[in-house]
Amino acid sequence: MSQPPQKSRWLPLESNPDVMNKFAQKLGMPKEWQYVDIYSLDLLDIVPKPVAAVLILFPISKKYEDFCKEEQTKIKQDGQEVSPNLMFIKQTIGNACGTIALLHSIANNTEKMQLSGFLSNFIEKTKSMTPEERASFLESDEGLCAAHEESAQEGQTEPPPREEHTELHFLTLVSKDGYIYEMDGRKQHPVNHGPTTDEGFLQDAAAVCQQFMNRDKAELRFTLIALSKNPDL
Repeated sequence: MSQPPQKSRWLPLESNPDVMNKFAQKLGMPKEWQYVDIYSLDLLDIVPKPVAAVLILFPISKKYEDFCKEEQTKIKQDGQEVSPNLMFIKQTIGNACGTIALLHSIANNTEKMQLSGFLSNFIEKTKSMTPEERASFLESDEGLCAAHEESAQEGQTEPPPREEHTELHFLTLVSKDGYIYEMDGRKQHPVNHGPTTDEGFLQDAAAVCQQFMNRDKAELRFTLIALSKNPDL
């Protein structure tokens, strides 16, 4: 899968719910929603409900790249249903996949949460744009860049050098209009993974995550995070 052109590079965002929550709330996500770890696909019962999105952090391997090429060929041949109500954002900033994943998880759940600040402004100004135009909007937003950089340095581990190409990549799974979609800014479009419901979304998302893991069973670097309603608020 070819990389989109990257005009700038950010520090990678750590897969850390505390860092993500502080970042997303600074951008305008309400505190009654939170990012939480999914510790195991066998422990979904302990994940706070409802779940609006699932983020996957995984290694980009040759097996994965080969699969993506086959997947794209199949979609071109067979087509797929894609909801016109999805907000899809291309990734043209290096190492920005964590921020793109957060934006995908929130921007495709605006009916569930009252947004403010940057998020409200971004969605309003870009709702009629193409995925590429949304990417350009993000590139020119100095406030978002500064907020991302601050959050990237707040994790438990030292961020790698800005110029380093990390093997790990974030993408988001969301439910929209009865289907579960994979939202990955490296791809040309969302990928439809089949029917789902609000009640069954977490189980259906877990099944998609399992497919990622099954493609490279020797690989252990998978992290799953849910965007959930905070049961204490």
